[in-house]
Parts: sequence; C-alpha cells; structure tokens
Amino acid sequence: MLPILTTEQIRLADAHTIAHEPVASIDLMERAATACARKLMESLAPDVPVVVLAGMGNNGGDGLAMARILTGLGKESVQVMVLRYKAKGSSEFETNLLRLREANIAVKFVDEGAPLPSIPPGAIVVDALFGTGLDHPVTGWLKELIVQLNALPNEVLSIDLPSGLFAGENGTNDPEAIVQADRTFTLELPKYALFMPDHARFAGTWEVVPIGLDQAFIASLKTDAAMIESADAAMQLPLRSRTAHKGNFGHAWLLAGGRGKMGAALLAAKAALRSGCGLLTAHVPADQGAVLHAAMPEAMVSLDETACLSVLPRFNKATAIGVGPGMGTEEATACMLKLLIQNAPAPLVLDADALNILAENRTWLAFLPSGTILTPHPKEFERFTGKAESDGHRLRLAKEMALRFKVVLVLKGAYTAVCAPDGRVYFNATGNPGMAKGGSGDVLTGIITSLRAQGLDSLSSALLGVHAHGLAGDLAAEELGMDGMLPSDLIGKLPLAWKQLRQLAG
Repeated sequence: MLPILTTEQIRLADAHTIAHEPVASIDLMERAATACARKLMESLAPDVPVVVLAGMGNNGGDGLAMARILTGLGKESVQVMVLRYKAKGSSEFETNLLRLREANIAVKFVDEGAPLPSIPPGAIVVDALFGTGLDHPVTGWLKELIVQLNALPNEVLSIDLPSGLFAGENGTNDPEAIVQADRTFTLELPKYALFMPDHARFAGTWEVVPIGLDQAFIASLKTDAAMIESADAAMQLPLRSRTAHKGNFGHAWLLAGGRGKMGAALLAAKAALRSGCGLLTAHVPADQGAVLHAAMPEAMVSLDETACLSVLPRFNKATAIGVGPGMGTEEATACMLKLLIQNAPAPLVLDADALNILAENRTWLAFLPSGTILTPHPKEFERFTGKAESDGHRLRLAKEMALRFKVVLVLKGAYTAVCAPDGRVYFNATGNPGMAKGGSGDVLTGIITSLRAQGLDSLSSALLGVHAHGLAGDLAAEELGMDGMLPSDLIGKLPLAWKQLRQLAG
C-alpha cells in the first residue's frame, strides 16, 4: 500500500531523509528534478520545446533544476519563465537560479502585473509554480496568469500537484485559480486531493515519481488512508491447491434479477464464476429461470415462488450471498431483505436495489451482520446521508458509516474508496472512464461475492475485488477502446486480470 500523508507528514519525511540519509536539501531537490526530467524524456518527442513556468519556492526550484537537467540530457529547446511575486525566493530556488546562469541558460522574469509571455503553440509547459505547501486560494495577478495558462492549447505537466490545488481538502478553493494539467508527476507518494473527483480532474493523468525518501520513516507515520497497489491486491488471492476440488472454493449465492432487468443478474453471475468460486446459485423470480439456464450452464438456479424476489431460498451450504442487482424494490422484496439481514446464514454483499431498500429503512442498518459489504455509487450513498457538500464530505460520511455500523463500504467512483470498519480508507487507481456504463457495478458485485465465498475476509474481498474489476476494465479498454467497451467485456478480461495478479503474487 502507498500511504497518503498530510502536508505536514510529507515535510517530516523530507526533513528526516535530509537528516538521516544524510543528504543536503539541495541534493534531494536535484534527485527529484532528475527523476522528473528522465520520466518526461521517456515520452517527449525530440522536436517538442519545453517551457518551465516557475514560482519562487521549492516547487519553482524543482522546475529550474529540471530545465537544467533536460538541457543536459540533450533537450535543445528549453525556456524558463519565473513569476517574480517577491524579492527573493527560497534558498533552494536561489541556488538553482545561480546554477542556470552558470550553465548559460536564459531566464525570463515576469514581473507582477505583466501578462503571461507568449508560449510556442506546440510546447509542453512544465508547471512548477506552487507545491504541496499551498493552503490558501491563489488570488490577484497570479490567478490571472493561471487563467491565461488554462486558456492555452498547450499540454501542461505539473510537478507534484497542479499549482493552486491543495494537497488535502479543496472544498473552499477557487477552481479558476488552479492549473488544469494534462499530466502530473506527484513526488514519492500520491496526495489526497488526487483521489477526489471534483478536484482530481485538474491533475489529468498522474503518476508517482519516487525520489528516494526514507521508506522506513514513511512506514512509521500514522495515516488512515492508502492507495491499493497491484502487489497488495495479489497477496490477497486465495490459494488454489493442486488437490483442491470445487467444494474448497465456496458456494456463492446471488439474489438478483427481475422482469426487464435479468441482464443485471447475468452480469453478476458471470463475474462471480469468472472470479473463482466453486459453485454458484442464482435465486431469481419464478418465470425467469430459463434466462439463466440458457445463458449460464455453469450456474445453478433457484426459483422464487412469485414473479419478484419475495421468499428466501433454502441456502444450500452458502458461503457468501450477494443481493440486489436488478431485483426491484417491491414491498415483498423488502420484507425478504429484512428477513435475510436478521437471519443471514452467510456473509452478505449488498448492492443496487438492496441498498435502495435499505436507504428507505435506515433502522435496518443496525441489524446488518458485522463485516457486511455495501457497494453504493455516489447517488445510492446519498440516499442514506443526503446530498454531500463535496467529494471530501461524502468520503467522510462514508467512513463514519462504515465505522458506526462495522461494515465495509465500497464507495464506487473514478477512484473507488474502500472504507473499513476501523476508520481506514483505501483508494483504488485501476479502471477508466470506459467503465462508466450501466452494468459495471453488477460485475463488481459478482466479483466481490465470489471472493467472499472463497473465504476471504470482507476487507480483503473488497480490496482485491475493486482492483481486479478496474484491471479488467483497463485490459478491455486497451484492446477495444473506452467508447465501445461494455461491462460484459470486463468479464471477458477477468481471466487475464487474475492471471496478471497471480504472476505478481509469484
């Protein structure tokens, strides 16, 4: 897991590395700038000029060092523009400014009140104005320059964070005063703001660039947030012994489907079987059994007594039960769900209409078995809590709900957040906008239910499930493109996703 630290903790990690490696602050900056310059050169065409737009703090120092290093790596056209908003910059900034002059690299100063200088149309702009220490909205002349930069067609690469974006909460920030980057190189660790959809959009495509901070010290810092990495997800995979049989991999049940919505049941069922459970039984309305039999010969089918889901089946050795996709919210279905919550014979995964019913009967939350997994998208979640003020506010509410009711809450989105019963939150970075189609959530329900059925605990099932779901989506997008891919294509790519994770696990 990559921990997500506060701005103060990042400063402590810098200071500890400087003191105990030991390494001078200016040399640590050189290391960071070198890593970013080399990363940029990996994708930079030879004929594309670079314009470094630097502030006067340490982020600006990073930018100045990058300009010199890019030149040393053979980049011929590198321009440097410094926004002069104070008389003197930070010590590291001033040192790198002197080094630029010694290397005969010209620096253009932009004084307060002046417009943004002309930037070549095809140039990539390196945004090194402000770093993670910013804690107030950019205003005045500097805001005007950011607005001018955002209006340009040039590609923008931000160093550490898009300038103007706070590393943490941004609820009070001014969106017009934040650089709209196409790419972001965030140093050493991801920042909290990068996972919040209402502000992560400023970062474009981002990646972590290691700069050699002390990993043991970082691991010692207390944080309740982290990013799931593929290696972490792979370690959760159930063992598959050479002598195993289907009974060793659990019996998953799905209570799903209704007239006009059997597709949801099929997607969840197929995803469950593609995720390794030994047996699967789908409980569906009385007149819908043929749909499952025809489309999924590997699944067993249990028929309800009526045309909706109204009666609990006799669960035959169930090891996990997924409930909700396409099942409707009829009164009889609600009564069935209440009875299941009160007498659950196996761990529960609740999604879609099961959540909608639960939101209309919030007192039932207190009766959920400990470790129940809830998988709402933002609108489903807001039916429990009301409309959130921001993505950060919504996440705090989700963490509070998971903690209060001792459930694992999977808040789906661009960076799905898995909220644990102990107050921790884990962000997932796999997946892409091609998955933003009806049915993707049903696939996730099937995956998580299957993993829970195989004996993984609730948190491991959710963490591995969301990561594999996103990875399958990335594999589908790579082959098919995001526009035309379907949720069923995710299921088709699940075997490759599991194979990749198995290879990582060794």
